[in-house]
Amino acid sequence: MWLITILVISILFIVISTSKYHFHPFLALLFVAVGFGLLSGMPLPDVVNSINDGFGGTLSSIGIVIIAGVIIGTFLEHSGGAFAMAARILKIIGEKHVPLAMSIIGYFVSIPVFADSGFVILIPLNRALSKEAKLSLAGSAIALSTGLIATHCLVPPTPGPIAAAGILEADLGLVILLGMVVSVFALSAGWLFATKVASKTYIDPNPELSEEQVLEKIKHAPSAFKAFIPILVPIVLIVMKSISDFPTDQMDEGWLKAVLSFLTREGPVKSCVGFIGAPVIALLIGVLLAFSLPKKLDRQMLSTTGWVGQALLNAAIIIMITGAGGSFGMILRNSPIASVIGESLSKANLGIWLPFIVSAAIKTAQGSSTVALITTASLMAPLMEPLGFEGGVTKALVVLSIGAGSMVVSHANDSFFWVFTQMTRMDVKTGYRLHTFSTLVIGVTSAIVIWVISLFVL
Repeated sequence: MWLITILVISILFIVISTSKYHFHPFLALLFVAVGFGLLSGMPLPDVVNSINDGFGGTLSSIGIVIIAGVIIGTFLEHSGGAFAMAARILKIIGEKHVPLAMSIIGYFVSIPVFADSGFVILIPLNRALSKEAKLSLAGSAIALSTGLIATHCLVPPTPGPIAAAGILEADLGLVILLGMVVSVFALSAGWLFATKVASKTYIDPNPELSEEQVLEKIKHAPSAFKAFIPILVPIVLIVMKSISDFPTDQMDEGWLKAVLSFLTREGPVKSCVGFIGAPVIALLIGVLLAFSLPKKLDRQMLSTTGWVGQALLNAAIIIMITGAGGSFGMILRNSPIASVIGESLSKANLGIWLPFIVSAAIKTAQGSSTVALITTASLMAPLMEPLGFEGGVTKALVVLSIGAGSMVVSHANDSFFWVFTQMTRMDVKTGYRLHTFSTLVIGVTSAIVIWVISLFVL
């Protein structure tokens, strides 16, 4: 109870200090990380190491990705490319369907791409579409984030679901098939929340630009096809890497396994795909492609006072806050809170709801969906047979139940929360009301769908 109490106090401190007293989130997160570590009884050297490892570990995986994504976004914005893409898409889908389009785009992008990386890549397009359609960024951004999270937590080859399936010895094909079904319901719930709730909070997609300035940019903008390239190429490269890493050993014999086995065979082709498909390299390639967007690229644009310099200044705040969130998350992961919560809940007789509740508790406590998936799967592994969770479909549903729980909820200890709020210019209080609550909505919706399916197979 002491660990849970100080966790609640820590979260309340972050919310109140940043929203009411306008304390900078970077300092709030670092002070809370230190405070939680000391009050939880963690050895002093471990507190220091956890803060350093959490900050560095988080930024080692997403720091350059954020910088590259912001540079691409800046070139798309200043060249008018983002608005050219927006105009083309709006002609196809109509101005009323921007949130649905972002939900669907996020849904497919996050199958091979991490949700936070996908959000960084797609936010310039999201911002431009919202500006052109005269919509609040809040609604379309929530639609994008929930679409990304839906497949990130439920559909392999995202690492979390793959790891959980491996630990529980679940059939990967069944997990993918059922995960696609369940994630469609999560996607729908996220879209409804975005359009019915989040869209009522107005956030200007691009407060620096007037309508006249947007029209002026469109006049000098590159073609929509050319503007799409810096976004699509990194996504395609990352997808190719995911295919080359696909674990074919868990698949039944058939033509699909034969094709994937050929593509994933060790050799120079796989090594090359693995290199250029790493998010850091893929996004840097996207940056080089973004340099082709201005009608005339000059050295000033690449200088410290030009477009690149402006992008780096914008990225710096996002990176600092995201890194501090990683420090807080690592402190929690290195404390006993995850195992305490997991072991306590594992004694309850909750059926298919058990893996969901355990995963949700661990996710809420320490912030990482992937850690929640792996930790919960490890806790559930010895309980599968005693609880009657046997058979291919049943094991797949347990994996998905864990995935649904790993959505609930994204808040101050989750780096994606800070990426989302900072890149949408959303304050912390609004972030909790919209982003955090939206993850609760899609997580619970997924769990209900899984429970209904289980009524027919368990």
